[in-house]
Amino acid sequence: MRDLAFAVKKTALGAVFGLGLLAASQTAQAANPLELNFGLTGPNYEGRVAPCERAMGTITTQFWEKESSFWNSSLKIAAYSNIHEIAFRPWQSDNIPRRYCAGQVTLNDGKVHGIYYSIIEDGGFAGYDQGVEWCVTGLDRDWAYNPACRSARP
Repeated sequence: MRDLAFAVKKTALGAVFGLGLLAASQTAQAANPLELNFGLTGPNYEGRVAPCERAMGTITTQFWEKESSFWNSSLKIAAYSNIHEIAFRPWQSDNIPRRYCAGQVTLNDGKVHGIYYSIIEDGGFAGYDQGVEWCVTGLDRDWAYNPACRSARP
């Protein structure tokens, strides 16, 4: 019985203390003019994204580096074919401009694979220059774009 009375007193004291803190706190106010994104201009995307053919050199180099460094493979891209754009800025105009492309690559082992990639405005290192994200169907060994490179498409 004594423990029950102590617990009731402790709970009541905690409730009174909590209400006191709540009453003493200030109400929320709107931001003043200096807190309203003062001097922040935000991104200025112009929509100037390179054509699909411009990314092939970057993809060839990155593919060779990935295969040789991470997978201990001697695969290299030997040729490209049927490269074409599949979408340009497929979402709202406020999103980062991207050009989505697709085609086929022939590797040095003679096998042909599909390739999907996007060229991203200001998507390079530290937002400088254009970046490229790519996926070769059947060779997405870390499953970054699986299944069948679906996440590399729009």
